[in-house]
Amino acid sequence: MSQSNKVSIIGAGNVGSIVGYSLAMQGLAHEIVLVDRDVDRAKGKALDMSHAASAIRSHSIVKAAESYDDVGDSKVVVITAGFPRKPGMSREDLLFKNAEIMIEVVEKVKKVAPDSILVVVTNPLDAMTYTALRASGFERERVIGMAGILDSARMAYFIYEKLGYGAGQIRASVIGGHGDFMVPLPRYSTVAGVPLSDLLTQKEIDEVVERTKKAGAEIVGYLKTGSAYFAPGKSTAIMVEAILKDSKQIFPCATYLEGEYGYSHVVNGVPVMLGRNGAEKIIEVTLDHCEKELFRRSIQSVKEMIELLDKKFFS
Repeated sequence: MSQSNKVSIIGAGNVGSIVGYSLAMQGLAHEIVLVDRDVDRAKGKALDMSHAASAIRSHSIVKAAESYDDVGDSKVVVITAGFPRKPGMSREDLLFKNAEIMIEVVEKVKKVAPDSILVVVTNPLDAMTYTALRASGFERERVIGMAGILDSARMAYFIYEKLGYGAGQIRASVIGGHGDFMVPLPRYSTVAGVPLSDLLTQKEIDEVVERTKKAGAEIVGYLKTGSAYFAPGKSTAIMVEAILKDSKQIFPCATYLEGEYGYSHVVNGVPVMLGRNGAEKIIEVTLDHCEKELFRRSIQSVKEMIELLDKKFFS
């Protein structure tokens, strides 16, 4: 495994920029490379971030890639590149369009950074993580999708809104797919160690869960154009930090299952231990009957997309 702490970010849009900025502000990576089809956009953002890093005396240098060769020797490669869903586009159209981009990106990365860990942010998240895994041929530990940290953070904030106290002490837990099929786990959610069920009624918990599922759409509704990027970007940076620091912290991430939770040949969000080798261990939490059923539906929705992808790209 490469021991460098260089990070490359494919796609210098809003989410990719927040990832780069967060890492530069923490001084975690000695070199951060922004890759974008619009090289000038990447250059402008890289220069601006390098100035910000200088202001706080961080030793991180942010650069724009002239070509994929500049990604060489990256420890972590974050992939945010992809199309947002346009009006009139079916989910299948979006799936195939972004799968084509993902395959093209991963094949280039594989040539120049064969030991890297891939952190996938492109939607539909679970299906794109699967696509990156198949296109790269990497071990499953080295291809991880970012969703659970974001969904858990959103749930924690909505718990705070209901309570009016406990900010910073709320630990919410969300597994499953990203989107309509996420599986929030109120039983595993606490405020300073106090179980959520001791603080909120079942009705209030249900309202929190519902709002968590629709949080992305709520932000899109306010912004009118574009979608959330501060929290997705920061959530991604948290994953990269755990890998660079070899922290062995447990986070919910999208990963390929090989028998865990009773499922195989599918990607879904589950708690994993992140370290220098990527998703080093999958944690299997006990689910009750209702949670198992929600998780089964989540798995099924991803399996349907995987079947389409296998038929079109990997048969």
